Amino acid sequence: MGRVTAPPRVARPCPACGDCHGDQAILDLDGVCPGCGHHYRIGWRHRIDLLLDADSFEEWDRELRPRDPLGFVDLVPYSDRLAQAHTATGLHDAIVSGSGRIEGMAIGIAVMEFGFVGGSMGEVVGERIARAMERSAARGTPFIAITASGGARMQEGLLSLMQMAKTSIARSRLAEAPVPYITILTDPTMGGVMASFAASADAILAEPGATVGFAGARVISQATHEEIPDGFQTSEFMLHHGFVDRVVPRRDLRVTLSRLLRLYPTVSTEAVRRQA
Repeated sequence: MGRVTAPPRVARPCPACGDCHGDQAILDLDGVCPGCGHHYRIGWRHRIDLLLDADSFEEWDRELRPRDPLGFVDLVPYSDRLAQAHTATGLHDAIVSGSGRIEGMAIGIAVMEFGFVGGSMGEVVGERIARAMERSAARGTPFIAITASGGARMQEGLLSLMQMAKTSIARSRLAEAPVPYITILTDPTMGGVMASFAASADAILAEPGATVGFAGARVISQATHEEIPDGFQTSEFMLHHGFVDRVVPRRDLRVTLSRLLRLYPTVSTEAVRRQA
């Protein structure tokens, strides 16, 4: 896999420290501010390149495409919004799943793409997650999910909310196998994604500074009439309160995953078949 490069662009200020750095300087650090370590959002391909052995990724279920079951229209028709997202990202929905290897260890993996309709979870996202989990369980390989989502996709209504149950049931297949399940929460991981498969892993990692939660801080403050504490819904806040197991800088994720995976006993496909 080739190195990710950025088109020439005038330097922009970091949203955390205010220092200005060019896009390529940021990409040279894999999307991290050279000054303060702020983690910018990066795309699914960049994450695959960072985590997996070179040329080991094989995509699953590429043929799945989203529908417009409600004929939904807000500012623009949902079908137009999907077309715009496809043009911007090259994807047909907000997730890519497949198999790969980390330091030679076979895994199943799913990576969410926030650039596609805010990484929202509709029918296709839920189906690809569920299929990837079930395939990993059947193969006896660990499963890793990298989340980046604003939550359920409102344009698909109840069909979107159903994916919370679907992915939660599929997650149980991993436990029955059993094979390890690890999530990496990136900015942001919110709503229905957080309330389903993102929060149910054996080990929950998070990138520094990621926004993690269910409802937004403003909504919670308005509903409870309580003052929100500093750092609320950051990965560090979640670590302090026991919801996240570890906050891991982006460049350390591959090594951390490798160490974690080696702690778990492997499960052969034949052993899984005998349980079926």
